[in-house]
Amino acid sequence: MRVMVFGTYDTTVHPRVGILVEGLQRQGVDVVVCNAALDQEDLSSARPPRNRQGGSRTKARVRHAAKLGQLAARARRLPKPDAVLCGYRGRVDIQIARRLFPHVPLVLDHLESVDDVADRTGRAPRAGLRFAMRIEASAIRAADLVLVDTEEHRRMLAPADRQRAVVVPIGAAPHWFDAGRDVGADLEPAPEPASTEHPLRIVAYGLYSPVQGAPVIGAALRQLDGYPLAVTMVGRGLQLQRTRDLVGQDPRVRWHAWVPGSELPRLVARHDVCLGVFGTGAKALRVVPNKVFQGAAAGCAVVTSDTAPQHRLLGGAARFVPAGNPDALADTLRRLAGHPAEVARLRGAAVELARERFTPQSVVEPLVERLELMVGKGS
Repeated sequence: MRVMVFGTYDTTVHPRVGILVEGLQRQGVDVVVCNAALDQEDLSSARPPRNRQGGSRTKARVRHAAKLGQLAARARRLPKPDAVLCGYRGRVDIQIARRLFPHVPLVLDHLESVDDVADRTGRAPRAGLRFAMRIEASAIRAADLVLVDTEEHRRMLAPADRQRAVVVPIGAAPHWFDAGRDVGADLEPAPEPASTEHPLRIVAYGLYSPVQGAPVIGAALRQLDGYPLAVTMVGRGLQLQRTRDLVGQDPRVRWHAWVPGSELPRLVARHDVCLGVFGTGAKALRVVPNKVFQGAAAGCAVVTSDTAPQHRLLGGAARFVPAGNPDALADTLRRLAGHPAEVARLRGAAVELARERFTPQSVVEPLVERLELMVGKGS
């Protein structure tokens, strides 16, 4: 079976497509990549730039059209596929794919809806949001199969579309597993509780969006004054300043605007605990974020919000706290700082689960099963 992975996606910004490609290849699928990466700002159809002049918007559309032209030209030179997978944010790409391959099954990676993007990046003007939602609905109609990352996201689709949807968890790329092994995180119990010389190492990273709930982390850290912690906060976004204000001047906390993707896995693997998401919005309650998969793969103990999809996925391999509750998060971190054996147990359980269920080859199994059915019917 030959699958063309098609689109203007950028794997350096969003690793999802790379994980799908890796997983399909490891499942024995012949993968042909047809990609013309576009600046993701130009792809943010759910957030039309508020302060751009008309000329800037026109230039963005011209760049997008040029990339689509390159994509079509490349696709015509490649062998005909049995199925086409349109990568993340491929709402326009799939319309091009339908014209190029009118009788080939199309798969849309619907990882994030327009509403979710608007929630994450800042609410778009109503007219722009309605326009983007019409594009999204048209893309879903064009797809023969729709990929989502949780059952909760599948239920958000219209009833008529749910039967064409399959849950494919985000998973973690191989370099996250490699980082955990290379750093050589010691999973044996520490001899004593955390101390000034050997503090509990905590990492949190992301876009500081409402989904992340970073202010919950900030408020929790404020309650842990005097505890032996070494905290690394990575990223920037809407709630960064609020989070920093809640933490205050704390020498235990290091702030990084961002870390290159090639360096992030090793940085995370050098920590004991990776924090997940703590937001209380609708999306936060139905998502399992990248960092949960990545932190587990890198050998960290995972602490995240107690939501249905995360609890279902992680079970006893993580610690859960109520969403939006800094008191509960502070209490959990306080307990972990005093119980090194539990930290070691959680780290071991997380990496074992990740190696069993979060690898690219594992997460694409439901996709491969559906593709084989679709391609078989068409042959």
